[in-house]
Amino acid sequence: MEIETAANSTDNSQPFEITTEDITEHDDKPRPYYVCTVCDKRFTQKARLNIHRRIHNQENVYSCSECEDRFSSHSVLNKHKIINSGKHKCTECGKCYGSSRALAVHRQSHSGDEPFECNVCSKRFMQAGNLVIHSRIHSGEKPYKCHMCDKAFSTSGNLKIHSRIHSGDKPYKCQMCDKAFNDSGPLNRHMRVHTGDKPYKCSLCNKSFSQPSHLQTHKRHVHSNRRPYHCPYCEKTFKSNIELKYHVRIHTGAKPYSCRHCSEHFTRLRQLKTHLLKLHNEGI
Repeated sequence: MEIETAANSTDNSQPFEITTEDITEHDDKPRPYYVCTVCDKRFTQKARLNIHRRIHNQENVYSCSECEDRFSSHSVLNKHKIINSGKHKCTECGKCYGSSRALAVHRQSHSGDEPFECNVCSKRFMQAGNLVIHSRIHSGEKPYKCHMCDKAFSTSGNLKIHSRIHSGDKPYKCQMCDKAFNDSGPLNRHMRVHTGDKPYKCSLCNKSFSQPSHLQTHKRHVHSNRRPYHCPYCEKTFKSNIELKYHVRIHTGAKPYSCRHCSEHFTRLRQLKTHLLKLHNEGI
């Protein structure tokens, strides 16, 4: 588990009890660590732990002089100021980032390039790190476990988002309506409902999209002749795995979508939805 260090500072709060099990070896000298009782993260300085606890307590004591936003630490505030200054700004969509590296990663989303391919399922990624995380799906590796239930996750970020289900925390609030979200991703996607923003532009035609996945699907279906997915029953090939799955059901006769009201079964989900709407008035 990660251990963080910080400069010494005076703290008048009640100290955590330290036992012999809370001692780690460092340069042959015993050294105590302080444990967050919410997420089990460990720190070598009590001051650093108290700063960290503000995340859970939602204590935002550092305010931005340019706007009304408040933050739990100086480092987060400084990153906010860099983003607000537009120092690392995307010329395609106007989004700002806290570093040149983060901006460079973001720019790949506009190009649509996905150079990193999974050798198991052929799914492609813009970053090597995302491919490494994805590979855990095939290996079944889920090292991050929830302390409130039995669920486990392949990334620490997914665990953090999941933990908000237990806490009910939705810190990402829409400024245009009363909706709130437990993660920044859904909020950013939701905001495009208000703005109509479609920042992901196709380099081969004049179409643009609100999501990078929609751009990739468009390129694959409209501009690509690549059909890597082969039917095991006939000679047909397909551009996507989902198209192949739908096609294979013609051979197998599989109808995995069943109506909860009657005995009807369907090959595709949209067929079931149409059935529910027309025959059972569900969905109106």
